[in-house]
Amino acid sequence: MADSPVYRRVLLKVSGEALMGAKSFGLDNLVVGRIADELASVQRLGVQLAVVVGGGNIIRGLAASEAGIERVTGDHMGMLGTVINSLALQDALEKRGVVTRVQTAIEIREVAEPYIRRRAVRHLEKGRVVIFAAGTGNPYFTTDSAAALRATEIGADVLLKATRVPSIYTADPEQDPDARPLAEITYHQVLERDLRFMDASSISLCRENGIPIVLFDLTVPGNVKRVVCGERVGSVVRDAGKASR
Repeated sequence: MADSPVYRRVLLKVSGEALMGAKSFGLDNLVVGRIADELASVQRLGVQLAVVVGGGNIIRGLAASEAGIERVTGDHMGMLGTVINSLALQDALEKRGVVTRVQTAIEIREVAEPYIRRRAVRHLEKGRVVIFAAGTGNPYFTTDSAAALRATEIGADVLLKATRVPSIYTADPEQDPDARPLAEITYHQVLERDLRFMDASSISLCRENGIPIVLFDLTVPGNVKRVVCGERVGSVVRDAGKASR
């Protein structure tokens, strides 16, 4: 595996589901530790690393609203779930010697810093891993939207979408046996084909700001480092005609 990163500043989106491993709810400490190992190996390459963590392993705002909880309240509950996950990941990283800061879009000063863009960038410049929690701080927006927004705000070179699937497919492979993986696709094609691996607003924001998206399987050890070092892993979303790194 190459040890020369092709990206200077990276925004990694990790789903809440990725943190629960084979469990049906909550956190799997072994999985959180493995992910922390991966992030530590990337940070030691000199890459400026920011992370957005989802909360689906604890609660999803939309699911809560479907269960009878008012939608805005459910979304705020989901934001708090991402804070729990962010603190768990911070703890695991710091046990590995990686200086980490959690910044939240809703103020919880006793446990994390409020999100301030300039402060976040300064932390990155000093080699600290910054974990962005509580989504955008607004209801009706997903943590994918938060990832695209924060990537834009901090000037990330790429948005890495870490999932439990190996690539983007032409259709849902669980519903269409003829679905095939795509190594590369444009933002326009993603929106036109309604490929829902991220919400449309996230794709549009990355498109407007020229931020490529790489979707890959986080469950394969070493994949984060492989992507950061330019290996062809998973699927890339970018404008047509853009040269591959």
